[in-house]
Order: sequence, then C-alpha cells, then structure tokens
Amino acid sequence: MTPLKSIDRQSSTPYYQQLVDALEQRLANGDIPQGQRLPSENDLCKEFGLSRATVRQALQVMESQGLVTKIANRGVFATRPPAADEGWTIQQPEGFLENALSHQNNSVTTGVLRHGPAILPDFACHALEIAENTPGYELVRLRALNGVPALYSINYSPPALVPVLASSTEVLDGQASLSQALAAAGYTLGGAHRSVRAVAPSADIAAALDIKRTTPTLHIRSTSWTPSGQRFDVYDTWVRSNIVPLEVNVDATGNP
Repeated sequence: MTPLKSIDRQSSTPYYQQLVDALEQRLANGDIPQGQRLPSENDLCKEFGLSRATVRQALQVMESQGLVTKIANRGVFATRPPAADEGWTIQQPEGFLENALSHQNNSVTTGVLRHGPAILPDFACHALEIAENTPGYELVRLRALNGVPALYSINYSPPALVPVLASSTEVLDGQASLSQALAAAGYTLGGAHRSVRAVAPSADIAAALDIKRTTPTLHIRSTSWTPSGQRFDVYDTWVRSNIVPLEVNVDATGNP
C-alpha cells in the first residue's frame, strides 16, 4: 500500500485539506478500491497527528465531493476515484496551475500569449493602491485541459515586481508557477479578495477560448497581498466552467 504523505506543519494549506489530498491520492492509486472502507477516524488521527475534528472535516469534504460515503455504524467507504481535472478550488492560496498539479493533473498546459512592461489599467492601479497610469508588468496566459482551451488570465504586477517577472524565464515560457516565483522573491500570500460573476467574453477572449461571444464565462477578479498588507498581484480570469468547474470549500470550525 502506498504510504500517505505526512502533514506539512509549515504549509499555508489547512490540515484538513492536506488530509483530503492525501486520501484522494490513495483513492486515485487504487490503494483503496471502490467500496472499501477507509481507515477509521481514530486511525487517521494517530497516523497524521490530527484532531478528530480536523479528520472529520476532511471526510465531510470528501463526502460532499462524492468521493466517499458514510454508512452509520459501519464507517466511511470509497465511492469512486477522483477525476484529475474535476475542478479548481478557488479558496485555496495556490493558483490554478498549482491546484491542478497538486492533484496530479498532467493534462494541463499553459501558453503565454504576451508579456512585458505595460501601463496598468485603472482598476488594477486602484486595487494595488498605486497612482493611475503607473507602469507595471502584464502577463497574459491561456490554460488548456487535454488540449481544450479552458482559462484565459491576465496578471498585473506593480513596478517593484517588473524585474522579478522579466527574469522569471520559466514562468514566461509557461513552464513554472507565477505564485511560486513571487513567493521566492519575498511576496508570499497573506490574503486575497476574489469576485466571481458570469459575463460574455470580449471578441479576443472568446477567440482564445474557442467559444462564441454569446457564451457566458465565469469572470474572476482577484487582488492579493502579503502578510504585511502589501498588495502585489491583480488578475482577471475568464473560465469555461463547463471545462473547469469551480469548487468552494467552507471551513467554519476554526480548527487546524
């Protein structure tokens, strides 16, 4: 049986989500076949050093995703293995690429459509709390799942990050994570605000996503800041939610 990974106590990912990811991996590997009982809550608590509330929360998340089913007085049983490209969990600190790769989704490809210094749009300047018409850095990318265009995104970075982005060759080649590059430069995520609404895409975005202009997409706008409150990234993303459904998990327990 494949050993489960341990909990990373230094990670910003909640403990319950780390446990979900570990158990999903065991399901995907076939270590827990469909219909087989999962380890008990007590066994999982001992194996991972977690509280019963945290383990229970992880199992509840998996049940809500249809991965397991709980049978009274018998335990929790595997329902089906997780699909690799099932969704994008937008409340996590990772971006789309990191989330996809963390679920071993090797069918994700990233194409960089354009990048370089640019005058930032007014809304991005306001979100970054800098003066209008400030020059910054623009990064435009297209993500595909199994060759199907799924997500069009534009990242806007403030002037201080222009050298960082300009020298991030692998990011600009679509081979590495922007979030990780920013974190390596000292811009770790302390928080973010994301708004989501359904919109009709512009002509160029519709063409890139290979859809009609009348086809609704989910438009996500996000502003990120460091633990000290410094705003460092604004992005606009248009998602074909029929290709990448969004998932939102809610943690109301306050437990690690």
